[in-house]
Amino acid sequence: MNKKRCSWCEGDPIYESYHDKEWGVPVREDATLFEFLILEGFQAGLSWITILKKREAFRKAFDGFDYHKISAYGQNKLDQLALDSSIVRNKLKIKAAVQNAQAFIRIQEEFGSFSAYYWGFTNGQSLINKVAVYKEAAAHTPLSNRLSKDLKRRGFNFVGPTIVYAFMQATGMVDDHEEDCFKKTTKKPA
Repeated sequence: MNKKRCSWCEGDPIYESYHDKEWGVPVREDATLFEFLILEGFQAGLSWITILKKREAFRKAFDGFDYHKISAYGQNKLDQLALDSSIVRNKLKIKAAVQNAQAFIRIQEEFGSFSAYYWGFTNGQSLINKVAVYKEAAAHTPLSNRLSKDLKRRGFNFVGPTIVYAFMQATGMVDDHEEDCFKKTTKKPA
C-alpha cells in the first residue's frame, strides 16, 4: 500500500518512520516528553534529520534521557559530553539539558507531572490545524509564544517559540499533518 505522507518526510526512510510512528502522536508520558524537549533543544540551528540520526547516541550519552540523572550532572560529565562526537557537542546545549532536567523536576513537583503542566495549556486536547502544504505551516503561534515564555520563566533554556512549536508538533499537542496525509486527525479527540 502506498501511503500519502506529509511532503517534508517523503523519500527518507528515517523521516518516514518517524512521521508514521511518532510525529504528531499525543505524548502523555513524562519520560518521552523530556526526551523530545531535549532533542528539540539540540536541534536548534540544525536539521531534524541530523538529530534523528544521532538519537540513539543521545540516548546512550544522556543515560536514556533519565532526567533525574541528568539533573545531577557535574562538570566532569559535561566535559565528557562535549568530547562525544556521536552527539551534537554544543556546550551551551549540553548545559541547557542539565538546567532543563532540573526545571522539569520542579514542574513535576508543582503539578504532579510535566504532562499535567504541559497539556494544561490546551485543556488536554490536541489542536488540529488545517495545513495544505507543510511549508506553509506556522513556525510558532501565540500558544507556543506563551508556553515558551512560561518555560523560560521556570528556568528552561533553548525553548524559544519556534523550538517549543516543534516540540508541540512532535508530541501531538498540535496536529500539523497535511490535509491529504494518512495520519491527519479528522476530528478533535474526546
